[in-house]
Amino acid sequence: MARQTRKPRISLEKIDREKDARIAVRELREAIGYHDYRYYVENDPVISDAEYDGLMEKLDALEERFPDLRSPDSPTQRVGGEPQEELGSVEHPTSMLSLKATYDEGEVKRFLESCRRRLGAEPEYVAEPKYDGLSVELVYEDGGLSVASTRGDGRMGEDVTANVRTIREIPLTLLGDEEKIPERLVVRGEIYMDKGEFVQLNERRSEAGESTFANPRNAAAGSLRQLDPNITAERSLHAFFYEIAEVSGRRNFGTQWEVLNTLPKWGFKVNLDLSKRCSGFEELNEYHEDLMRERDDLSYEIDGAVFKVNGRDQQDKLGVRARDPQWAIAYKFEPLQATTKVKDIRVQVGRTGALTPVADLDPVNIGGVEVARASLHNQSEIERKDVRVGDKVIIERAGDVIPQVVGPVKDERTGSEKKFHMPGKCPVCGSEVVMSEDKKRAYCPNTACPAQVRERLKHFASREAMDIRGLGTKLVEQLADANLVERPSAVYRLNKVDLTSLERVGEKSAEGLLREIEASKDRPLSRFLYGLGIPLVGEHLVRVLARHFASLDELMRASEEDLRGIGEIGPAAASSIATFFADEENRRTVEEMKRAGLKLPNPDHGGKAAGPLKDLNIVFTGRLERWSRTDAEGLVEALGGRTSSNVSGDTDYVVAGPDAGSKLDEAKERGVPIMDEEEFASFLQDRGVDLSRER
Repeated sequence: MARQTRKPRISLEKIDREKDARIAVRELREAIGYHDYRYYVENDPVISDAEYDGLMEKLDALEERFPDLRSPDSPTQRVGGEPQEELGSVEHPTSMLSLKATYDEGEVKRFLESCRRRLGAEPEYVAEPKYDGLSVELVYEDGGLSVASTRGDGRMGEDVTANVRTIREIPLTLLGDEEKIPERLVVRGEIYMDKGEFVQLNERRSEAGESTFANPRNAAAGSLRQLDPNITAERSLHAFFYEIAEVSGRRNFGTQWEVLNTLPKWGFKVNLDLSKRCSGFEELNEYHEDLMRERDDLSYEIDGAVFKVNGRDQQDKLGVRARDPQWAIAYKFEPLQATTKVKDIRVQVGRTGALTPVADLDPVNIGGVEVARASLHNQSEIERKDVRVGDKVIIERAGDVIPQVVGPVKDERTGSEKKFHMPGKCPVCGSEVVMSEDKKRAYCPNTACPAQVRERLKHFASREAMDIRGLGTKLVEQLADANLVERPSAVYRLNKVDLTSLERVGEKSAEGLLREIEASKDRPLSRFLYGLGIPLVGEHLVRVLARHFASLDELMRASEEDLRGIGEIGPAAASSIATFFADEENRRTVEEMKRAGLKLPNPDHGGKAAGPLKDLNIVFTGRLERWSRTDAEGLVEALGGRTSSNVSGDTDYVVAGPDAGSKLDEAKERGVPIMDEEEFASFLQDRGVDLSRER
């Protein structure tokens, strides 16, 4: 792999022959493939974003000059291609079997006893997480990805090759020396979506009036099965791999553990940190219990553990049934569901005017969390599920994901339940509600609606945006009710007289808030862009924009075509950004803020800024009390560090709260320094981080 770590120094002006260009293109692709692996799989980049962008620019320029050298396995082709009329079918080289699944401890014991009896000895097992995603099979020919397909019926799957090519964690070409790369390789794994990215996707879809996904698994499946690869490219999909179904040009694998340790050498992401060799029920059951305690700490969904006989020859001896192998079993976790009653359905008005129905529930405890509300998304969703006021319903909570109404328990109906209909007038300002024909989007068209004004201002002042301490929900509502703010830019016109005219706001409070407002003028461009609330643009994309554009003016001049040329921005987001800045009202708001003295520095431009936590990798585990998990990880990344879901060889520190699980044990075994929350806060302050602004 050493030859792939070098950074090619290529002068495009000196390349005028296709022969030289072919060599340069190959070197660039190898280097980019290696750096994709370090960034997306290892979470340990070795070059800056700017250096990486430079490699991509050189490759793209060469492929433009020599079009015959452009090929489907080039990193420049990871963005989506032309939409397909329908997904084709692919026959699997060998059947993709499903696993026998159980919630019963006794069934697991019977499985182990069957393996021991049939093999004549106690075998070793490999325990792995059971991912709650979409199974996928990849075929590589001569080191290049040729076909990708879903499980389908086990014999035939859907052809998702074009979509899989957009997932950066999946190698387009295998890593390693050519003589060690198999001529043909068939690998299997799971496509998934992070829980946080799932929530952001649903928020964007809800704002756009589109139907939302019930859980990350459905979101991943829907994203991978798109007919238009450009849509898949816009969504953050990830993958773990765990099986080699076929390999040629290499010796046979003796064990499953050898498979898991070989796949990363070819560029595949494998969850070795959460995989373990075990012997007997006690060790396997302990693994299952540890994993169950840790599931909420993970950024992705798992719904159980998989136990596999380690020896491949022993697997062959045990054989398979019609649908599942006899050498593996899935020991699932109890689902995080509960039954409760819908007391009422009320409508919330968001900052974009979108009307969202929310179910008020009899409070119910699900997995240690009290749930009293759940989004019903839109009128179409309510009618599809037939949820009514007074219904007994099943509620599902998966990890940190927002609770979902799975559906009503219709057998429990008494006849007193009432159907819900979206109101014809905005419940806040009384404007006529506009609803789409498919009933998936309803909104208040009045941009001066007090609810919209309040929500836009709360978003603008939030910690992730302009971080105006003291401008919380109650004060925002007072300002809106007093007609002192009609848009976020009006915050910068507030004075002491305005503020002290409000109930329970004294001179000291007013002076403190005005200081906070003044301090917000120094917030970086990325925070300002997030505060604007551009539809389809979340915290990740604002950083992408800030890295690409030196200033706000430069971004505002960018066309939709310019924006689509940025690798991580899809067509829908590009259109939304261009439309937002073309709107006269939005431009007026921005100009008012610039005149108010906002400086909008941009330390992100050209790469990631250094910070007091530069090069440090920090893992959080257990319950945090001072910060939410998202806030803590965001703070580390804002200070130049990295966060990871698992403890590994490159973990520098572990921050452990109450109820810490196996990550804490792993840190102790590896000798990784461990801190509690207060020690972590002191650790930050020792490095000059001002935590007085933390709320």
